[in-house]
Amino acid sequence: MPTDPVGRFLAALDPDHRKAVSAKPREEQEQLAAAWERELEADTELDTLDELSPPAAEAEAARRVLDRGTD
Repeated sequence: MPTDPVGRFLAALDPDHRKAVSAKPREEQEQLAAAWERELEADTELDTLDELSPPAAEAEAARRVLDRGTD
């Protein structure tokens, strides 16, 4: 499992989104990964999901970040 934020973010994405995000410049990937980490930290619903299934919580946070962009 990747340990850097971008690698972890990419791993949480579905294959189609992973390919699209991988094609973006590294700086944009880092911005998305930072937004993803903030989403994981801030959302209490994800905390509950994380207790049940960490990969599901990470995937949901990744989906939310991509849906709203890089705020």
